[in-house]
Formats: sequence, structure tokens, C-alpha cells
Amino acid sequence: MTYDYNSSRKKLILPEYGRNIQKMVNHIKTIEDREERNKAARTVIGVMGNLNPHLRDVNDFKHKLWDHLAIIADFDLDIDSPYPWPEPESLQSKPEKVPYHQHRIAKKHYGRSIVLMIEKAVALEAGEEKDDLVKMIAYHMKKSYLTWNREAVSDDEIFTDMKTLSGGVLEVNPDLKLPETREILAKNRPNTPKQKGGGKKGKHKQQYQQHQHKQ
Repeated sequence: MTYDYNSSRKKLILPEYGRNIQKMVNHIKTIEDREERNKAARTVIGVMGNLNPHLRDVNDFKHKLWDHLAIIADFDLDIDSPYPWPEPESLQSKPEKVPYHQHRIAKKHYGRSIVLMIEKAVALEAGEEKDDLVKMIAYHMKKSYLTWNREAVSDDEIFTDMKTLSGGVLEVNPDLKLPETREILAKNRPNTPKQKGGGKKGKHKQQYQQHQHKQ
């Protein structure tokens, strides 16, 4: 007895459509009448769309299906496609390299956003707007610091780091008081859902209150 396993069959070009679609496309190639081939191709496109409904969210959904049909047919299918037939070379082209910007940050635990905000504050003229921005930056710097280091950090250390990152330009008013470490950590801590009814004690308390109300 011989068995027909997928591992022994010809490799599928687009496996996500399955072997039956591949067989349908191969059959279209054998149809001699051009009009019949076009009709069969449109039918297969409909089946392909039903098999991959997630593609409906892709821009130009129909165009994508016809491109896939061309790929499954190994670009060897003489039909009247409503879209330009893709070039085989387009599948072999490598994607363009994505440029990643490498920024050197003196104190990486604050992040690039803090550095950009400090640069913005340095460019501002002295005044209320600049003072408010410096206060906000100092708060976020302390919050970022405590994200990576759960130990307490003094406000003076935050102010010193801001001065360093700004090239000595920004100096925070020493009278400025940032939120306490425990206050910031409490805000960062995820909320744990309380048990509905407060557990057995809450249930007994509720029953007692209802009993007192009836009396």
C-alpha cells in the first residue's frame, strides 16, 4: 500500500491558500478556450477571497488576490487580468534597509523623549512657559528614574542630571519640590482588583447591615 503524503508532493507556492487552489490554478492552464479560462480565473479569485477574509482589510483587496493568482500560477497564465500582471523579479527584490537612528544619550534611563524635551526647554526664552516646562521635565525624569531603579532618588540628583543633559543651561529652582518617591511608585503600581463583596467578612457585614435595617 502506498500513501500520498504532503511531504512527498510538490511544494506549494503560496501554502496559505492550500493545495486545492493550486490544483484549480493548474487546471485553468489546461483550458484551451480563453473565455473559459477567464471565467474559471474569476471563480478561483472568489474562492481565494473566501479563504482569506482577513485580506478584505487590506487596501486594494482585489488587486492583491489577482497578484496572488499570478504567483500561484508561476506567472504562466494567459488570462485577461483587470490589473497589470506583476513582474517575477518583484518577488526577489530585497526590502530597502530601514535607517535606525543611533543617538548617544548620556543617561539612557531617562530616554530619548526627555532629551528632546530638554532641548526644547533650552531653546525657549526665559519666562513662565519655560519654567512650567522645566517643572514637567523634572517630574518625568524622576518618574523615569524610578521605573528602572526602585530606590529613592533625591530631587537634587534629578536637578543635577537635568543640568548635565542641558549642557549646564537649565538650572531648576532649588525650592521646587517634586512628588515623593512612594507617591510616584504608588501611581506606577498596577491596580489589583478587589474581591467583590469584600470576601466573607464583607458578606457578613452586608447581611448584618440588612438585618439592622429591617429592625
